[in-house]
Amino acid sequence: MTVESPETKSVSGRRKLFRMEHWWGVLWVLPSILAVMVFVYGFIGWTARVAVSAWKGLLPDYTFVGADNFVGLASDPRFHIDVRNTAIFTVVFILGCLAIGLGLAILLDKGIRAEGFYRSLFLFPMAISFIVTGVVWRWLMNPAQGDRLSGLNLLFDKVGLDFLINKWYATPTWGIAAVALPAVWQMSGYTMALYLAGLRAVPESLREAARVDGASELQLYRRVIMPLLWPVTLSAVIILGHISLKIFDLIIALAGKQVALDVPATYMWTTTFDGFFFGRGAAIGMVLLVSVAVLVVPYLWFTLRQDRA
Repeated sequence: MTVESPETKSVSGRRKLFRMEHWWGVLWVLPSILAVMVFVYGFIGWTARVAVSAWKGLLPDYTFVGADNFVGLASDPRFHIDVRNTAIFTVVFILGCLAIGLGLAILLDKGIRAEGFYRSLFLFPMAISFIVTGVVWRWLMNPAQGDRLSGLNLLFDKVGLDFLINKWYATPTWGIAAVALPAVWQMSGYTMALYLAGLRAVPESLREAARVDGASELQLYRRVIMPLLWPVTLSAVIILGHISLKIFDLIIALAGKQVALDVPATYMWTTTFDGFFFGRGAAIGMVLLVSVAVLVVPYLWFTLRQDRA
């Protein structure tokens, strides 16, 4: 007969307790896992199936048509406008957020008075939804609202902003760039927070060493600090880029369903729920999914690889 020592009993008890805690943990997160599998990956799979079907109308039609819906998008002039608008919106949005966010972060990093107040002030727009931002900026940018905001329109005309706010917004080619301005206003504070955290992580001894070597403030930021902020910039570009690719609510609230200001998300909405062309709408959704995945997945892979190293 084998008699277990107290040490062996203690180890065995701890193993049983660990197994019990493990299975309790699995049970607690199981509903969330099932919900994600059904409502995220399940619906992605269903959308992919609809994208290769001939479904047009209220009644489902899962007749397989292969890549016909995607080929139709490639030759669709409206989808070409969507791609162009998305490219213009993305460039203005990302560059505007990076420039303003970096500038605000540098100012706050100088240790100005009431830094906490200004930091909260710059971050506050991020707490507002794009719907609210779109409605407010529509009052500022839409000429049709002039009777309600005659004072603002007069002010814009006096300071030379009438073209920027009213005329530029109405142009078919560059109107989407004006639509990006509210998005820049809303997300530049978030970019500022990212850059401020990166600046605070740069050792003061490194800055002092560069100054002792004769570097000016411009050279310090250009040669020393900005290269160290490259991971922050990459993160900001990825985050802002995926927001711009799937932008929908801001444009609907600001401009409505205008073909000149159309983007893939709004085209998907009108195609699916106004035209009842579910196959084509699902194809647009899959194109958006792949576009976001191409942008985000390599970044996540690179980040996880860096963490393991």
